[in-house]
Amino acid sequence: MFAVQVNRSNASRRKLIKAGAAGVSGFLLSLIPRASSAQQENMQNTDIQSARGSYKMERVTFNSNGVELVGNLYIPTNLAKPAPAVPILGPVAFVKEQSPIQYATRMASSGFVTLAFDPSFHGESGGEPRHYESPQAKVSDLKSAVSYLLSRPEVDKNRVYLLGVCQGVNWTIQAAVEDTRIKALALVAGHYLTRETIDEYSGGEEKTRERIERASQARTKYEKTGEVDYIPIVSLNDPNALLLPKPIYQWYIRWAERGPVWDFLGKWENRVAAMSEAELWTYRVDETVKKLNLPLLMVHADRAASGSVLPKKLFELIAATDKHLVWLGDRVQFQFYEEPETIDLAVGNVCEWFNRHV
Repeated sequence: MFAVQVNRSNASRRKLIKAGAAGVSGFLLSLIPRASSAQQENMQNTDIQSARGSYKMERVTFNSNGVELVGNLYIPTNLAKPAPAVPILGPVAFVKEQSPIQYATRMASSGFVTLAFDPSFHGESGGEPRHYESPQAKVSDLKSAVSYLLSRPEVDKNRVYLLGVCQGVNWTIQAAVEDTRIKALALVAGHYLTRETIDEYSGGEEKTRERIERASQARTKYEKTGEVDYIPIVSLNDPNALLLPKPIYQWYIRWAERGPVWDFLGKWENRVAAMSEAELWTYRVDETVKKLNLPLLMVHADRAASGSVLPKKLFELIAATDKHLVWLGDRVQFQFYEEPETIDLAVGNVCEWFNRHV
């Protein structure tokens, strides 16, 4: 009897091993009932919308200086009349699936038509060379996003605003200075590009000069040969990486995951064209804000990018008299990227600000 029990156990074990060899995930998925053809068709034809049905998402493309940009347009449902609209610009080398979507979905739930898009050279959008950080292109992309929104029937043509997050605040300010169609703007947790902040991130004035010189050489090489030199955006062991602090590495590196189950994270890659630094580290937003006369909201915190002192100095330099500063305690930068409570606070203030300026 004992021998018979052993044989049965071995047979069962062989079946289990065989199932494992075929793939545990596939074995488990095979146990889930399949939807009927009619059910599958119904699901495929259902609009993408929030759980509360407060907005729907539409994949869109639009042109920016000959480059096709890809975005997610979030449209409030049940609009009785055209709504205000906001394109969103995120941190350095961002893709739309990062912080922009966090803000876009919440603002759409509050009645704003919002556009989160991959800028030129990044993500799903076109443009060569890939992963090139160009301030001029970012500004042009924002203007093109405004033009696209103004072409939509859902948008109130007199209520187009701008929202910048982290380093995106710089190009948001520049675009607002240049484009008279924009009625107001909001800046959240800004990494404001001044000599002070640039030297802080690079490790001092001498390091900044070295990085700019290396970037200039990379640009000359590209112009002569078409070959692009790349550096990591974040790294724990490469001193040439664009962003050196460990906490920044810890947040960004998760977005480099690839594979079918991580497609929703977008197409972020941990590399940037080395020549980008020549333009990034020579920009001076402290000069641009002196020309900014539009209604402006600044949202910041003690441990957000740029620290607790510089944003207040820049706020005083802003030419506009209709401006407001909201300070959210000692929050850190990454809370503005993904912590629901912090983003909800920021979005609530942004929506209230824009609604004041009809």
